[in-house]
Amino acid sequence: MSGVGLEEAHAIARRVEAFVREQVVPFEKDPRNGGHGPDESLVVELKDLARKAGVLTPHILPDGSHLNQRETAIVLRASGVSPLGPLAVNTMAPDEGNMYLLGKVGAPEQKARFLKPLVEGHCRSAFLMTEPAGENGAGSDPSMMLTTCRLDGNHWVINGRKAFITGYEGAKVGIVMAKSDDGACMFLVDLPDPAIKVERILDTIDSSMPGGHAILSIDNLRVPADQMLGASGEGFKYAQIRLSPARLSHCMRWHGSCTRAHEIAVDYATRRKAFGQLLIDHEGVGFMLADNMIDLKQAELMIDWCAGVLDSGSLGTVESSMAKVAVSEALFRVADRCVQVMGGTGVTGDTIVEQVFREIRSFRIYDGPTEVHKWSLAKKIKRDKLGSSRT
Repeated sequence: MSGVGLEEAHAIARRVEAFVREQVVPFEKDPRNGGHGPDESLVVELKDLARKAGVLTPHILPDGSHLNQRETAIVLRASGVSPLGPLAVNTMAPDEGNMYLLGKVGAPEQKARFLKPLVEGHCRSAFLMTEPAGENGAGSDPSMMLTTCRLDGNHWVINGRKAFITGYEGAKVGIVMAKSDDGACMFLVDLPDPAIKVERILDTIDSSMPGGHAILSIDNLRVPADQMLGASGEGFKYAQIRLSPARLSHCMRWHGSCTRAHEIAVDYATRRKAFGQLLIDHEGVGFMLADNMIDLKQAELMIDWCAGVLDSGSLGTVESSMAKVAVSEALFRVADRCVQVMGGTGVTGDTIVEQVFREIRSFRIYDGPTEVHKWSLAKKIKRDKLGSSRT
């Protein structure tokens, strides 16, 4: 991916960050921020502000081309300096990953119908893959998918259940994964659809994504054949196209949020006094903030390294697993230290530090738990070792 160059990417990022800090941050205490994420009126208001400021969907250029991954990292980190920032400028998950996938795989007619309104910020989307754990359906292992699809004339009929579907409530575009006799398939679906019922919206510790996380039942959902993405049985291949960039973009956004949390903790520690001196002058506090600097820089470098691998044309499956583990664990340490430095204030809603802590705790599970990624990496180590031993 050629992109626009790092200098232009930094210029875009500066505009995005200025917008987020000046116009989005004041909405952080808006009562429309609920336990299941910001409501739709807040989503629309924030996107309208971004549109007027010229920073809506900043990672996709007017001609439809996408910033490369290293450039995207710079811009998405800037969008993340508020938990509401990615939502406002249209770089939030799952929309960002869905736009990337549709841009790579969608047919021209599909892009015009489903991708264009997403890029323009006129609607939201959902990615329906994960299934309820109690049924041993697809979770961290998509090969366990139980949702089925069968061809009936010029339509596919889909049946099954889905779980932890982020942003479903209020979404207008859905990407549904199901299994045919050929293997995994992906379908583009207009939402809402009466064949897809919300069983419940889960109460989770994170609250940054509108629509929350839903458990759904799919009962004889009929999808026109021309709304299948690609070919029957190719769904896992397309999922791989989305997988690594989506993992990495989570790292980018939350790096921005942890940077802001660190700023708030530093401000607190350089104003608050205890035992006769500023908090930062106590080594127990100052060292935590120093550790934050180190973790944030290491996470930034890990993101940039993995982005460079993706920009080389590699799927980056191994590298994105490494980055996801390293960055999510480092950022959790940062968020945890920020709470600790701020003491009682750190566990209140008086600043975004408490929310960032909750969001990053969830991030250690979303897009694959740390342990699943480590297990996958250990399997590669074994394969590489045994393979080299035989030669």
